[in-house]
Amino acid sequence: MEEKCINLAEFYYHPSMKKMKALVKARPEKGLWMQEVPVPEPGLNDVIIKVKKSAICGTDLHIYEWDHWAQKTIKTPMVIGHEYMGYIEKMGAGVPNLKLGERVTGEGHLACGHCRNCRRGKEHVCENTIGIGVNTDGSFAEYVKIPAQNVIPLDHRIPDEWAAIMDPFGNATHTALSFPLLGEDVLITGSGLIGSMAVAIAKFAGARFIVASDLSDYRLEIAKKMGATLTINPSKGNKISDALKKLGMRGFDIGLEMSGSPKAFVEMISCMYNGSSISLLGILPSNFEVPWSDIIFKAITLKGIYGREMWETWYKMEQMIIGGIDLNPVITHRFHIDEFQKGFDAMEEGNCGKVILSWD
Repeated sequence: MEEKCINLAEFYYHPSMKKMKALVKARPEKGLWMQEVPVPEPGLNDVIIKVKKSAICGTDLHIYEWDHWAQKTIKTPMVIGHEYMGYIEKMGAGVPNLKLGERVTGEGHLACGHCRNCRRGKEHVCENTIGIGVNTDGSFAEYVKIPAQNVIPLDHRIPDEWAAIMDPFGNATHTALSFPLLGEDVLITGSGLIGSMAVAIAKFAGARFIVASDLSDYRLEIAKKMGATLTINPSKGNKISDALKKLGMRGFDIGLEMSGSPKAFVEMISCMYNGSSISLLGILPSNFEVPWSDIIFKAITLKGIYGREMWETWYKMEQMIIGGIDLNPVITHRFHIDEFQKGFDAMEEGNCGKVILSWD
């Protein structure tokens, strides 16, 4: 018998329920559809957020394009999206520390709270994590429901658009600040949104030279605006090793791998200084030959990065924004939610930074 995925919102739907607009992955094929779905109701410890700004993530693009990862991960129909900001509209009776109307965003990983990692303060690597907009209905909607513990109240000095992209800013922060950067020379392979944010973080944290590489001149221009000392486009015959010579360096102290490209990773390894450290955020293919001998004989430390550290990364993000870091250059496109297709078209073309969708 063929299994059928039941959407609980539809299963319990009653005509008297209030409805809202939402971007839904309604069918297992390319595309997204604006539909009316029931407005979520809070459980005892839940919060309902009225969304004001949304942002398109690379994950959303994978779901939109319905690639292999999306096909094996997403159960349709589902409201997608996990980058947003808004205001608290409604709360469950068990929520003690928030208030109606408060301006907030949210951590998109829902930790179980009872596994070994959760109990020792490592919720970001919870063994039972589920993702907003991936495993449960998300924030490309007029309202989104999340547990109260995942709500992040926003300082008044954080602009709405920046608040909507704190999720990917958190990825960049976790990656970049995994190792001390003060006075160090930093190589960033992959200068998309998160890579360009990492450039600004490295500069803010006191790095000496910051070299960013990417195959897109458009993205490299954003990296320059974010503070890169030098940018490299390998598709035009430029090499990272040339940057070492130009800057009079022996090797990089810190590597931030954001591209998921085996070629970029191998070149990064060849340009690292002995005893250096690398944070890995880009997802590398499992079937390529890793230069283990170089890694071992150079005594390079590798650290895999997943999401944000809950909740220390959020504190560091807030303090960097209050302290003057500038995220404006990474936001390149703005549309009303009714024009969401233009946003996904821009993402698909690749010549963009962050795309913001407004609900007001």
